[in-house]
Amino acid sequence: TEFLWLTRKEPPTEQDHMDAYLRAINLLKGKPLTIRTCDLGADKYTQAQMEEPERNPFLGLRSIRHSLANPAEFKLQLRAILRASAHGPVKMMFPLVSNLMELRQGKLMLADISEELEDEGIAFDRQMPVGVMIEVPSAALMARVFAAESNFFSIGTNDLVQYTLAVDRGNERVAHLYQSAHPAVVYLAKSIVRAARSAQIDCSLCGEMAGEPLFSMLLLGMGLRTLSMVPDQIPVIKRVIRSVTIEQCERLARRVGSFDSERQVETALRDELRKLDPDVFGHWVSE
Repeated sequence: TEFLWLTRKEPPTEQDHMDAYLRAINLLKGKPLTIRTCDLGADKYTQAQMEEPERNPFLGLRSIRHSLANPAEFKLQLRAILRASAHGPVKMMFPLVSNLMELRQGKLMLADISEELEDEGIAFDRQMPVGVMIEVPSAALMARVFAAESNFFSIGTNDLVQYTLAVDRGNERVAHLYQSAHPAVVYLAKSIVRAARSAQIDCSLCGEMAGEPLFSMLLLGMGLRTLSMVPDQIPVIKRVIRSVTIEQCERLARRVGSFDSERQVETALRDELRKLDPDVFGHWVSE
């Protein structure tokens, strides 16, 4: 939703939020809409943020931290999300949550705003699901604790890889160290899925890994059933999924779980993809 800040000079009003959310709800025609609260910071700046640069923006006042530090703006967004929930199936999630207090503060604000809307006689979904993006190691390691206070998870792989490996993916000098196939990333992703399953909440995955055919079988084998990607990646991912069985994927996930280097992981994933159809997936199985 940060585009609402980036496309104007002034912070969006409650009506600006409402207009955007209602357009999305109408376009989806009854399908669920998941709204991520503002994810400003890091590489997405407003004019005001550019005037006060941070030394290390990826570790600075971004995402849920930015929202909690600007409660007036955050309140407008939460009000609009709740109001929009009366017009269609809406879920809401907080990005880059790193500790339980951030989640609880966000939910407390949501509860207070819900009471306000009740008093004002404004309709909203009182059972709107509230989820968390798991994209930093601290949240991944405490996934079971977060699962007890969340309705769903979304694993944000781009930031999870970056923070787990301490690699700035935008820095050409260290970009080669940004490895989604790193065993630590695989381990964390699998533990997040396991925590969600144990708590009986939904868990999806987004980011570059979701749209890479190389990882499709591994993700299915971990237990993931919902992947978020850009539209042009959907056909090839569908082709992989339709070419395999869950049993195949689970065997692969168990085998990969014993590896101790990203090269081992990548080699195993390429070998499995090559077996499916080397002509179709040749681009992804080349070294």
